[in-house]
Amino acid sequence: MEYLIKFIYAFLLPPGLFVTLLAALAFWMFRKKQRFCYVFGGLTLFMYLAFIPLTGILLVHPLENHYLPPDHPEGDVIVMLGGGATLGTPDMNGEGQLSGDAANRLLTTFRLYKLTKLPIILSGGKVYPDSGVEAEIGRRQLVALGVPENKVFIENKSITTRTNALNTKKILVTHHFKMPILVTSAFHMPRAVMIFKKIGIDVTPYPTDYLVSKKLALYPGQFVPSSGGIAFTALKEYVGMLASAF
Repeated sequence: MEYLIKFIYAFLLPPGLFVTLLAALAFWMFRKKQRFCYVFGGLTLFMYLAFIPLTGILLVHPLENHYLPPDHPEGDVIVMLGGGATLGTPDMNGEGQLSGDAANRLLTTFRLYKLTKLPIILSGGKVYPDSGVEAEIGRRQLVALGVPENKVFIENKSITTRTNALNTKKILVTHHFKMPILVTSAFHMPRAVMIFKKIGIDVTPYPTDYLVSKKLALYPGQFVPSSGGIAFTALKEYVGMLASAF
């Protein structure tokens, strides 16, 4: 019964509500024999496919499975890319917190540090006026976890993956690092590797922050509209990869 209620709610609340309204409009136009009913019918189908979790999973899977974390990562520095931060929010030892994506990346970076004792480069600046400076927040949190401050380098100007790569390269060259281990979200890793390679940096990918499970499971919840929006996350990566190829 609970699943049935969730199924119904999904079509009565945004974004499912928009699909329901468009479908009703298309049906009404069809009954009135108006030619534009097919246009609205197609738009309804597009919106439905865009908002159901299954579409996002199918789009994200190839991105997240492109690279696997190596069992024994080899390198001379860990590079973590930022993924969002809040400004002025309370934290245990200061203000500002990393977003979900960035926090997952930081956790993996810390675990890699514990395993390898390699120095760390945090790359990420203040993306929006109400954003925190990602690299500075990350350094504060890593130091609080026990990483020596002199082991953490920060690059706090980047606002895109391309500027992440360009600004990180300056630190790599200055400190003679040759074998960076790159930490970022699994869905973001193919684009990040492509951009780093384009400016002459070969990295060892260490993906983390997976959005979808390894195994695909089909159940009714996969076919109801959701506000999760991972399909749009995946499309952003594909468009970014296409743009980076030129």
